[in-house]
Amino acid sequence: MPPLDKISSLKEYIPIKRKKKKEGAGNIGLLVDGPNMLRKEFKLNLEQVKEILSEYGNLKVGKVLLNQYASDKLIEAISNQGFSPIVVAGDTDVYMAIEAMELIYNPNIDIIALMTRDADFLPIINKAKENGKETIVIGAEPGFSVALKNAADHTIILRSKKEGNEDEDSKNSG
Repeated sequence: MPPLDKISSLKEYIPIKRKKKKEGAGNIGLLVDGPNMLRKEFKLNLEQVKEILSEYGNLKVGKVLLNQYASDKLIEAISNQGFSPIVVAGDTDVYMAIEAMELIYNPNIDIIALMTRDADFLPIINKAKENGKETIVIGAEPGFSVALKNAADHTIILRSKKEGNEDEDSKNSG
């Protein structure tokens, strides 16, 4: 063990052992950018998202971040689908980043899934990968960040009901 006075981080001092899990058997933490994704024009269904993610592992954390303009009906619908609604004053991006960091450093979560189109979350994807987490980005067109799609291990593009119920894992590495 290195001497305590020369340690630059706890990671060097405390060996972290992680069990290798079979693909499709990891625990997933999902964060949904509500104002960006839960829009009438997308007509997205969170039950469908849960079903798609079940192919990657077990959904253990499901949080939907909403701004103060979210209706009571929307909040109730999110709760009824088994997600935790989090209503924040102002911009949801900062709160989503904090929630994502908690998931990244949670040893019980293997896969970080973000449902957003926003390139602002690219550093979260990169930090998750640096910490050995598998990453999934779920989004919709138009406006789905190309950088976000390319950075994630898996990218799922949701099609609205009017376009057909096609979902695709457009990037599958590993």
